[in-house]
Amino acid sequence: MSEAIQLAKRAIEERIAKAPTIGLVLGSGLGVLADEISNSVAIPYEEIPHFGRSTVVGHKGQLVIGMLEGKQVVAMQGRFHTYEGHGMDSVVFPIRVLKEIGVEQLIVTNAAGGVNESYMPGDLMVISDHLNMAARNPLIGPNDEKYGVRFPDMSEAYNKLLRALAHATAADLGLSLKEGVYAWMLGPSYETPAEIRMLRMLGADAVGMSTVPEVIVARHMNLDVLGISCITNMAAGILPQPLSHEEVIETTEQVKSAFLSLIHGIVKNM
Repeated sequence: MSEAIQLAKRAIEERIAKAPTIGLVLGSGLGVLADEISNSVAIPYEEIPHFGRSTVVGHKGQLVIGMLEGKQVVAMQGRFHTYEGHGMDSVVFPIRVLKEIGVEQLIVTNAAGGVNESYMPGDLMVISDHLNMAARNPLIGPNDEKYGVRFPDMSEAYNKLLRALAHATAADLGLSLKEGVYAWMLGPSYETPAEIRMLRMLGADAVGMSTVPEVIVARHMNLDVLGISCITNMAAGILPQPLSHEEVIETTEQVKSAFLSLIHGIVKNM
């Protein structure tokens, strides 16, 4: 794994002049943020050794490195999911590489279903904590002490100061911002109404099929993490209508302006 990470690192560093310090993982329909990066270099995933291939609609599949609000950033315009058939190592491999090329703070975003019945499609939610409901962990297997300790602490998976910054930024912009617990389910099928009732009883406010493996690995490497969910639909059983990925993409398009303003403001003040 270490050798593969170094190969990917070299392939990226050969094409950029300055190391990024802020990483952005952009979820379904949220990749538009990468288009806001100036003086950018775009590197398709297939040109980076050992990177997977993103197959989901709304995930472009490239790294974009450049300037955003005066900061050197790297954005993953699309991520990898276990439901695509990727092994856990492949899902989190890019996060290891981002750390190696200089990233110190990571913003992870996703499209999520609303479990909290007070939420509405289009809401933005700061992730305060998560539930790993997929019974998988990317740290299973031999531990490389170069990257982190065998038993990393997860009592503050999502950095309190970055969460406070997100709320302060939203207030300055006049945006409403929720805060809640994100539950990771394996997918790719959407959850059943019974599963959503279970998640609500366990304290989840939103549910999705990503993010948690990346956050676990980021914290293993002592990256400070901020998580933001775009609530794109109400989860199964809340509204009398079927769920679809088309609805997810449609809602992210509607919330694009607020999402972009929020991330711009957060990055500016990081």
